[in-house]
Amino acid sequence: MYRPNFHFTPKKGWMNDPNGMFYANGYYHLFYQYYPDKSVWGPMHWGHATSRDLVKWEEQPIAIYPDKDKYIFSGSAVVDVNNTSGLKIGNNAPIIAIYTLHDMTKEKEGKIDVEQQDIAYSNDNGFTWQKFEEGNPVVKNPGIRDFRDPKVTWDETHKQWIMVLAAQDRAQFYKSSNLKNWEFLSEFGKEIGAHGGVWECPDFFPIKVEGTKETKWVLIQNLNPGGPNGGSGVQYFVGDFDGKMFKLDPNFAKRVNEEKAVWADYGKDNYAGVTWNNVPSTDGRRLFIGWMSNWEYAQQVPTTAWRSSTTVARELKLVKKGNYYNLISNPVRELDYYITETIRTKALKGKENYTLFEDGKADLSQAIVNLELKNLKPENYTFELSNSDGESLKFGLNNKNNYLFVDRSKAGKNDFSDKFAATISKAFLNGNQKGATFKIILDKTSIEIFYNNGEKVMTEIFFLEKPFTSLSVSSKEKIEINNVVIQKLDVLKRN
Repeated sequence: MYRPNFHFTPKKGWMNDPNGMFYANGYYHLFYQYYPDKSVWGPMHWGHATSRDLVKWEEQPIAIYPDKDKYIFSGSAVVDVNNTSGLKIGNNAPIIAIYTLHDMTKEKEGKIDVEQQDIAYSNDNGFTWQKFEEGNPVVKNPGIRDFRDPKVTWDETHKQWIMVLAAQDRAQFYKSSNLKNWEFLSEFGKEIGAHGGVWECPDFFPIKVEGTKETKWVLIQNLNPGGPNGGSGVQYFVGDFDGKMFKLDPNFAKRVNEEKAVWADYGKDNYAGVTWNNVPSTDGRRLFIGWMSNWEYAQQVPTTAWRSSTTVARELKLVKKGNYYNLISNPVRELDYYITETIRTKALKGKENYTLFEDGKADLSQAIVNLELKNLKPENYTFELSNSDGESLKFGLNNKNNYLFVDRSKAGKNDFSDKFAATISKAFLNGNQKGATFKIILDKTSIEIFYNNGEKVMTEIFFLEKPFTSLSVSSKEKIEINNVVIQKLDVLKRN
C-alpha cells in the first residue's frame, strides 16, 4: 500500500545508502546497501538496479555478497577506461568497485580496526563481480573506528585517481595510479561544518560554476545524526584542490561560519546522497541520488515486505550569488518523458485562500506541481495537500521569520516513531522574499520541494491511508499566484 509509484524501491528486503553509481554502455547503474532477508538492517550486500533514463529502474541480481561476518558497506565504482588496474579480461573496460569491508567479529570483540577498503571488479559492464581477494585490503585501517564509504573519481587535472573517505569526524584524501595501491594525501573538516554525529558517505568532484569558465571542487559530506532538522543530513563544502589538499573557498568559509553548516537538502529524508561516475562528457551533468529516509526512524516505518526508497535523481549545478557559491539541485529532465497530462490554472489574485486543485481533478499520488507566488508580504503562505479522510500535509513559506517549512504531523500514520513528526522541518532563507517559485514532486509517500530553481530543497516521506486529492493555498494577506501547472506522471506508460 505504501510502495511508491515511481521512486526506486527493492521488491523485498531492506535498502539504505546508494553505492557505486556509474554509467556504462547505455545504462545508469545504481547499487545500494541491501539486506534481502529482512526489512531491517542486517548483513550488508550490494543490491543492484539499472536504468536507461534515471527514472524507470530494473532490479538486477545482487552484485556483491558478504562473507561470514564480513559485511559489504558503502562505496563507489569507476570505469577504468585505460585499464590502470590491469584487471581487464576481454573487450570491455573493467569496472572497479571500492567498498568498505566491515568485520563484525572484530566489532563484537570491541576492536578498533573493524573497517578496511577492498575492491572488486567486473568485466561485463557491472553485471557480475569478483572480489580482488589476492590484493585486498587496498587501504588498511589506520586505527580509526569509523573509516568508511570510499568515493573514487578520476582527477583529470592532476592525472590521478582520488579517493575521499569518511574518517570519523573528517574526510581523508588518498591518491592512486592503479586503484590498487593508495597513498594518503591529506584530511579536511575537523571542527568545520556540522559535527552532530559521525561523518559518512562523502563525494568529491570538480564542477564548473554556471555561466563562467571557473571550476571549483565540491565535497559532499553526509553525517548522522546532526542534520538540519534532526537525524541524518547532507552537507557540502566548496573550495579548491591542488592535487593533494582541499582548501575551503574563503567566502564559503564565511558562509559556513554564519550558517554553521550548508545543506544540500533541508528535509528529513535525503541521506547518503552521492553522484554518478562516468557520465558522458557530451551529457556533462553532475547527477545525484539519495536514500529517502532518516536513521531516526528508518527501521520503524510502516512497511513490511520492503523498506526505503531513493529520492528522484537530481542534477547538481554550482551557482554564484553575490560572493557565495550555492549547490543547487533540480529533478532530472528525464522525468518529463513520463508526463501524460498537463493541467493549467489561470492566474489567481486577490483572495486569502484558493483551492488550486479540487478532489478528483488531478492525481496527486504521481505528479509534478509548478507554481509561482508574486508580490509577497511579510506573512505566512501555507499550501495544504489533503484527502477526504482528513489527512493533510502543510508546507510553504513563513515570510515573517524567513523560512520554508514542511509539517507532516497530520499526513497519515506517524505513531511508529516519536521522532517522525515531532517538529516542523524548516529551511531558513535570507530575508523577506518578494517572489517565490516552487517545483513539487509528489509520489504516493513522498514530497520533494525545489524552491527558487533548486536554491533550497526539502525532501520528506509520509504514510497516508488514502492518496491526497486536493491542493489549496492560504494566507492572512491577499495572494497573487501565477503559472500553476500540474503534470501527471505515469512511469508505466511512457509517451
